[in-house]
Amino acid sequence: MSLPSPTPITPANPTLGLIGGGQLAKMTAQAAAQLGCAVAILERKEHSPASGLANHSLIGDWDRPADLLRLAAVSTALTLENEFVDAEALASLERHGHLLRPGSGTVKIVQDKLWQKQAVADEGIPLPPFFDTPTPADVLRAAGQLGWPLVLKKRRNGYDGKGNATLHSAADLDAAWKALDGDRNSLFVEGWFTFQRELAVMITRSARGDVITYPVVETIQHHHICHVVKAPAPISSDLAHRAAAIAQRAVTAVGGVGTFGVEMFLAQDGSLAVNELAPRVHNSGHYTIEACDCSQFENHVRAVFDWPLGSPRLRAPAAVMINLLGAGPGPGRPAGLDAALAVRGASIHLYGKTVSAPGRKMGHITALGDSLDHALAIAQSAASHLRFGD
Repeated sequence: MSLPSPTPITPANPTLGLIGGGQLAKMTAQAAAQLGCAVAILERKEHSPASGLANHSLIGDWDRPADLLRLAAVSTALTLENEFVDAEALASLERHGHLLRPGSGTVKIVQDKLWQKQAVADEGIPLPPFFDTPTPADVLRAAGQLGWPLVLKKRRNGYDGKGNATLHSAADLDAAWKALDGDRNSLFVEGWFTFQRELAVMITRSARGDVITYPVVETIQHHHICHVVKAPAPISSDLAHRAAAIAQRAVTAVGGVGTFGVEMFLAQDGSLAVNELAPRVHNSGHYTIEACDCSQFENHVRAVFDWPLGSPRLRAPAAVMINLLGAGPGPGRPAGLDAALAVRGASIHLYGKTVSAPGRKMGHITALGDSLDHALAIAQSAASHLRFGD
């Protein structure tokens, strides 16, 4: 996919327009402020995590071109914190001459997981086998080629396991089709991929094609939600080089500009397969704030404004990030904060969400160490004191 011509941003006080105001926008806004940028956000509700950092906080629907153009009117360049913004609405920004990175064409490909996988597969990048399945009969035909189990997925708007269903046999199909509302949502299937580890790589790519690759990390998931990130992943250097090269090719395949997350599977035999791409800063890259010379958030801002990219070098031999998840409904402020803050070496990030909910991402902790076990022990010690929800 061809890239637009680089457009260096030269105003003395550029304003970064963020489509979305959640925790990813908050951490991006912090990085932008460090570089002397003002920040404008567009959110659907008041009191979002990023709203307290914004010079301009607009309330509206990011799928409405008119609201996007209101944000653009106070922004030098725009980016987004999630891939669910309607790509046609984003295209209206470009038609009016506004700078959007990544561009609407990239978002259109990535937000449809079937199109995303086709774009990656067209470049010869390894993936689990997949088939478009517009009807239940198509699922059964795919099973005839791939065997069971299969993973049935929504093509759009799925995250953290929401929008997926595992089919162990044809007997599971009717319930899964109804659960994913297959008569209204476009679905596809993937063949089952048996893996020993889940890996992720953060890639920042500029409009001119410069690429920064962060260390390959291991992500530990429970119930499809990331709980722990270990940097660097405990794998061989040869395997890490192969994973990094695959991630770079995947981001290039969709014409990505900015920071992208590339998730992949590692099989027992050492083979790798791309799982998904995220056209934005990503949970598996939060550790970079403390652990790298230039965080994923700062490099994303640099790429959006076409500034030189920073070094992804690790500042310590190892880093571990633990997600802080809601245990139940309750206030957004955790119990046990005093004790957690007393743990030396733990960097605590609270997102400022007003309410907790089961499994909701409320914050994270990062710790650096001489080894992964050392860093993990520090992060776990701090996390053990914190509880969100009654």
